[in-house]
Amino acid sequence: MGGVERRWGSPDAATAAVRLAVRTALADLAADPSAPTDAGPTAPTDADPTAPTGPTGAGRPGLVLVACSGGADSLALAAALAFEAPTARWRAGAVVVDHGLQPGSAQVAADAGRQLRALGLDPVDVVTVEVVGAGEGLEAAARSARYAALADAADRHRAGVVLLGHTRDDQAEQVLLGLTRGAGARSLSGMPPARGRFRRPLLAVSREQCRESTRAQGLAWWDDPMNEDPAFTRVRARRALADLERDLGPGVTAALARTASLLRVDADHLDALADEAVAALGPQPWPVEALTGIPRAVRTRVWRRLLVAAGAPAGQVGRPHTDACDRLLTAWHGQGPVHAPGHLRVARSGRRVTIAPRDRVD
Repeated sequence: MGGVERRWGSPDAATAAVRLAVRTALADLAADPSAPTDAGPTAPTDADPTAPTGPTGAGRPGLVLVACSGGADSLALAAALAFEAPTARWRAGAVVVDHGLQPGSAQVAADAGRQLRALGLDPVDVVTVEVVGAGEGLEAAARSARYAALADAADRHRAGVVLLGHTRDDQAEQVLLGLTRGAGARSLSGMPPARGRFRRPLLAVSREQCRESTRAQGLAWWDDPMNEDPAFTRVRARRALADLERDLGPGVTAALARTASLLRVDADHLDALADEAVAALGPQPWPVEALTGIPRAVRTRVWRRLLVAAGAPAGQVGRPHTDACDRLLTAWHGQGPVHAPGHLRVARSGRRVTIAPRDRVD
């Protein structure tokens, strides 16, 4: 088994790209050795809405963890982190999560742990989780369990940063899935480079570059057979993207990932305007004129915030709900209340709008 190469000589182009991505993503930690001591609460991401929230607490200076499945993407990321750590002002560790979804998964996780330790990462946790689907689907349930395990490991080791191995290809697949759902700018902006203590350094690095990097360093990766199972929506999106690359020419993946970056800037700006608008509205009941005075591109976001603040589960509030609420303003003809997730009712009475539990009588 090979390890991280000696520090003299030039690495191959793929390895250099992965290392630069890690160095860039952690540049603020190099400038401030105490920066990763408390990166704030973990938070759900757009791509991972089931990721749990929770406090981090003050961490030991400089500890960065990498989530590694043993696959090429996360292994290349782990190797780059191990290479950069000695000359930076932080330490490097790893977490391997065994979802227990297929025979031999425990051995795969153990092998990944040994390879990570050989790279010089410390601590290395190998954690087994129980994936229980509660009507959310296997992929979502596994993601929820994985993020809970990563957050727990970060808390135990008092680490402020956890690196995730999502690549440019993963980002493009996320955008493609958003397009098939007819989603808005926020969903089409894909996965954020950073949120809370989670960071994704490889969003501008291709999946093939990760494979080239691990191959060049003599590292052995594991290919998850679930990544080839068309029963999963993401696998079908991956195959569709490959077809687009073949039929339309190379560059589709990079273009979709670039679109995500551009839309994220726009979505962040609209979200900031929505936050300001909600603050200006104040407590309910809200005057119809105050709501209609908000531009529609911002108002749909305002509706979402008002619903979630009233108790609607964030993951269940969709465009149909916000559109129905908006019709109380723009297509009012005396209709009854809108029923929203969380057993809420959105009602208009005269020139005022309220959101309340369905069993409440106004």
